[in-house]
Amino acid sequence: MLGEGLDTRGEARTAPSFPNGCHVAEVEIDPETGATEIVSYVAVDDCGRVLDPVIVTGQIHGGVAQGLGQAVCEATVYDPDSGQALAGSFMDYAIPRAADVPAMTVLHHEAVCNTNPLGVKGTGESGTTAAPCAIVNAIANALPPQAAAAIQMPVTAQAVWRALHPNG
Repeated sequence: MLGEGLDTRGEARTAPSFPNGCHVAEVEIDPETGATEIVSYVAVDDCGRVLDPVIVTGQIHGGVAQGLGQAVCEATVYDPDSGQALAGSFMDYAIPRAADVPAMTVLHHEAVCNTNPLGVKGTGESGTTAAPCAIVNAIANALPPQAAAAIQMPVTAQAVWRALHPNG
């Protein structure tokens, strides 16, 4: 029998850190179908001291993939009367596949944090925060102003086509 329980508790008090970065997407839109292709994606992030570049790059890739899904395909739709979610499986709820995620250029800008001994800042959410903005802004920039004003996330091919052809 163990003399102690398995529950543990710890506390760390640290000052906040402020990770930052810049993500840029380049898109091409087929005006006949509304299909959008992300042809280039560049992420430059500052997560302080990079302890493991492969892991940090992987976190950014995963975050961008999640943000891409939010920007162009994921929509939670509910029945207006019952409030029941209408997607019963991933067959009904679009999520990005590997083929949907563009090749990325990921660069690290190390501005060492001075509020913790390792000099690190968070990076796990950088792609989820930046990708929807970068992708939707690239799409809006590629569209005529009146069409760009009509789009909302998720910016599906159908949404782009409808924005380009308002009289259908």
